[in-house]
Amino acid sequence: MTETKKPIQFYFDFISPFGYFASLRIDELARRYGREVEWNSMLLGVSVMKVMGLPPIIDLPLKGPYIVRDAKRYARRHGVSFERESAMPGARPLEAGRAYAWAKTVDPIRAKRLAAGLFESYFVNCSDIGDSLLVEQCISRAGLSVDAYRHQRWQGVPKALLEKNVEASLDNGVFGSPFFIVDGEPFFGLEKMPDLEDWLKTGGW
Repeated sequence: MTETKKPIQFYFDFISPFGYFASLRIDELARRYGREVEWNSMLLGVSVMKVMGLPPIIDLPLKGPYIVRDAKRYARRHGVSFERESAMPGARPLEAGRAYAWAKTVDPIRAKRLAAGLFESYFVNCSDIGDSLLVEQCISRAGLSVDAYRHQRWQGVPKALLEKNVEASLDNGVFGSPFFIVDGEPFFGLEKMPDLEDWLKTGGW
């Protein structure tokens, strides 16, 4: 009997440019090795700022400007649409994260479409994904019910789901975006995706 391989766990924050870049690649990479990918929204504001006690990377002297440059360079190198400038006001990712956490319980495939729409809205269209109306537009375009989301939102369900997901991410040692876990082995950062692929290819080392 063929052993069923566990899905790759992919953790991301909607305001993470490298999480956005990883989202464009991870499913295709996984398919090459017969794997599914479970997408999980998390919050850098909790893992980095509250738990680790660090400021946002973008605010760090020296490293902040480098990260911005690196993101733009990656987008140019790989032909990825990326229009958000560092000087633009940032968005709070709570509404987007809650919407995704809810959508995942309804339909994981449509939830990924929602995630893609939210990433595009933020990094390509430079929209505010903290705006509940914009989030609802993304929900509708993903083929999910806005009315169902509003009802669940009024009951506090998406908020509770995101909180549960964030706690689970911390329990699993997740501290950044993107973050991957393959058969219990953690890989942090976009630059670790080649190592992740080698791990899948070889079975680990």
